[in-house]
Amino acid sequence: MEYVQERIATLHDFRALRGHHTETAGEDGGGADIDTATDAVTATGEDERQRPVAAAPDTTTPAFDLGAHIRETAVIVPMAGREHESPAAERVLAELESLSPAPAAVFVPVRTAPDRIDAFREWLSGFSLPIRLLWCNAPTVEERLADAGLPHGPETGKGRDVWLALGPAAEAADYVVVHDADARSYEADHVRRLLAPLSMADQNFEFVKGYYARIEDEKLYGRLFRLFYRPLLRALEADTGGGSGAGAGGSSGASSGAGVATGHDQETDTAILSYLTAFRYALAGEFAMTAALARRIRAPQSWGLEVGVLGDAFEHAGFAGSAQVDLGHHVHDHRAVAGDTGLEGMSREVGATLLAVLESGGVEPNYETLPERYLAAGDELVEQYRADAAFNGLEYDPASERAQLERYAGALSEPKEDRRLPRWTDVPLSPAAVLESARPWRVDGTCPEPSADD
Repeated sequence: MEYVQERIATLHDFRALRGHHTETAGEDGGGADIDTATDAVTATGEDERQRPVAAAPDTTTPAFDLGAHIRETAVIVPMAGREHESPAAERVLAELESLSPAPAAVFVPVRTAPDRIDAFREWLSGFSLPIRLLWCNAPTVEERLADAGLPHGPETGKGRDVWLALGPAAEAADYVVVHDADARSYEADHVRRLLAPLSMADQNFEFVKGYYARIEDEKLYGRLFRLFYRPLLRALEADTGGGSGAGAGGSSGASSGAGVATGHDQETDTAILSYLTAFRYALAGEFAMTAALARRIRAPQSWGLEVGVLGDAFEHAGFAGSAQVDLGHHVHDHRAVAGDTGLEGMSREVGATLLAVLESGGVEPNYETLPERYLAAGDELVEQYRADAAFNGLEYDPASERAQLERYAGALSEPKEDRRLPRWTDVPLSPAAVLESARPWRVDGTCPEPSADD
C-alpha cells in the first residue's frame, strides 16, 4: 500500500482499501499481495503511483463537516471559447450544483470572441449556481488594465484570466478553490477534498494542491509533467545535490509569527527545488488556498499558472503550510504535442515561469548545459516509464516520448524577464472595478440579463 509522505503533507485516499484485499496468483498458486508486488517493481513511484482499485468505493470525504467552509468558498472555473457547452464543462458545473450547501460564488472567467459571449451567458444562466461571469478579454477590461499600467492585449491568456478572478473571489469568500473545466471525470467531492486540509485548525494549512492518476485509453498521460517538469527538476537537483524525499535537501523551515513555515525561512537554494518536487502532479489545475494567499498570487500572464502559484505558495505558506490531496483518477481533454497551441507551446510558457520561480528561490541554472542535462534526465525517466507501463500492461512508445523531450528542450532558455502579474495587494485596481469592466452588459444595458447572479 502506498502511504509515502513528501516534504509537504500528503493526504492519501485510503477509502478504496477499506474491507478490500487484492490478490494475484503466485508461482505456487497462492495469493500474493499486489501492494507488495507494486512496491517492489514500480520504477516511477514519484510520478505514477499504483494502488489497488476497489469496486464502488465511498466517494465522500470522511470525518469532516465542511458545510461552513463551503459556504465561505469561492470557486473559480476558467474557460476558453472551446468550453462552451462542452461535455466536460457541463459535467463540472452540474457537479458543482450538487454541492450542499452551495458555495459563496462561482466565478467563471471566460476568454471568447464578442459574438460568443452572449451564448456563454445564456448557457451559464441555466445552472442553479451563484455564477459570476467575467468576460476577461472584453474591451472594457483591456482599457481598464491599460489605464492601470497592467498587462493587456492578445498576449495574455489563462493566467491573467484567473488572476482577474482571484481579487473578486478573495473579496467574496474566506477560501478560494480553482479548477479547470476540462475534466470529464470531475466530481463535486473534489471541492470538499481540497478544502479539507484548510479546515484542520490545528495544522495551519494555507495552500492545497490536488494530484491524481493520468491513465487513459491504456496509456500514460500527464505528458508535460512527466516529460518536461520532472526531468527538468531532476537535472537541476543533480546540479545542487538537492533531493525531493522526506528530509532531503534544504531546510524544513522555521515557524513564522503565525506558526507557518514560509519560503523566507528556508536556508538554502535547494529548498525551492525540494518544494517543487514534493508535488506529485505539480501541473494539476486543481488547488485551494486562503483568501489571504489568493491576494498574494503573482500569476503568469498566459500558461504556467500552476507553477507560478507554487512559487508564491512556497514564499508565503512554505512546507508546513502546504498540503496535497489525492483526487483519484482524472480523465481530461487532451492537446496535440506540436505547435504554439499544443504542449510544445505550453512548455515555453511553463518553462519561463518555472525558471523564473527557481531563480527567485536562489537557483542559478547553467543554461548553456541545461538542455543536454534535461535530455539525459528525461531519457532515464523514459526507461522508468517504459518499465512501469509494461508492469501494468499499458501501451508505451519510448520513441514518441523521446521525440517530445527534444521538442520541450527548446523551452530551456534563460527567462528574459519575470512576466508575472503583481499581487492583488499591490495593484492600483479594485476587485469591484474588475467586476464592472468584465461584465459590461450590466453597465450599458445593451444585453438582456439572463440571471440575477450574472
